[in-house]
Amino acid sequence: MLDSLKVMKIYSAVLCFSLVVTSNSGAIPKDDHDKRVFDKELSDIEHGNDDTHNPEYDHESFLGKEEAKTFDQLTPEESKSRLAIIVKKIDKDNDGFVTEDELKNWIKYVMKRYIYQDTERQWKEHEVKGDVLEWETYKDKTYGFITTDEDGKPTSEDTAGSYDKMVTRDEKRWKRADENGDGKLTKEEFANFLHPEEVDHMKEIVVEETMSDIDKDKDGYITLDEYIGDMWPNKDNEDEPDWVKNERENFANYRDKNKDGKMDANEVKDWILPADYDHSDAEAKHLMGESDVDKDGKLTHEEIIEKYDLFVGSQATDFGEALTKHDEF
Repeated sequence: MLDSLKVMKIYSAVLCFSLVVTSNSGAIPKDDHDKRVFDKELSDIEHGNDDTHNPEYDHESFLGKEEAKTFDQLTPEESKSRLAIIVKKIDKDNDGFVTEDELKNWIKYVMKRYIYQDTERQWKEHEVKGDVLEWETYKDKTYGFITTDEDGKPTSEDTAGSYDKMVTRDEKRWKRADENGDGKLTKEEFANFLHPEEVDHMKEIVVEETMSDIDKDKDGYITLDEYIGDMWPNKDNEDEPDWVKNERENFANYRDKNKDGKMDANEVKDWILPADYDHSDAEAKHLMGESDVDKDGKLTHEEIIEKYDLFVGSQATDFGEALTKHDEF
């Protein structure tokens, strides 16, 4: 067995390698267990229940995470003023009311705006030839800072394994996104490469990557031990916290649908890409229920402004691009 010093050396090297790769490009990092569920939430913040509701969840869902952050210092008057501009954009038919569908469509737009902005940012970081990005160009930009030998292998043994795994994963996802098989990606295909959970033909690669991460014995299934080990390695042999015990129950009651003690690919897909719950719809219903004072099933602009703290609080957004540019919403 490796002694503890050796283990720490390898762990540190791999950690540094992963951080450098992630900060230098759009390389595909290994997701944390609690972030594997792609349709899990509209925000990383806990939503809470009716008794412990967290308004920051509503703010990020309605505004977008980055935009909400930039307006922590707005006064209530500034928040209301900016919210009034947004309400007019949400009211697509200009009838003076915001319906639940209009609210839902806005929340979905906020979610998709991040994908668009992220794709644009990363597209500009690469040397695009014409209107396509070649695999070798992407690979060189993403991993070119790593010292390799004449065969293209990392000279550091500590990073070789991680390097090979990440390049292999990137290339496999690249080929799946490359619909015409020419080795190049258009901007739309590049968006699918970066955010495969958003398009049907890419969702299987998300499942495959998750299986690859968690299925340690490579038998094509995720056992309870592998599931728990991914979220809580427990290298220090500590007492199991309650949330881990709850995850054991979730595995038995919800994840393992056929009750054979393990998850197959279909069960993993149901877990990380749930199709039976629409968070945008649920959030729209929540905001509507909290704001619709006269219970007529629609919101006046005044009702929304009156409840500004629910929608934006002191974290209203300027919606910089949404307000100053002619976007598609």
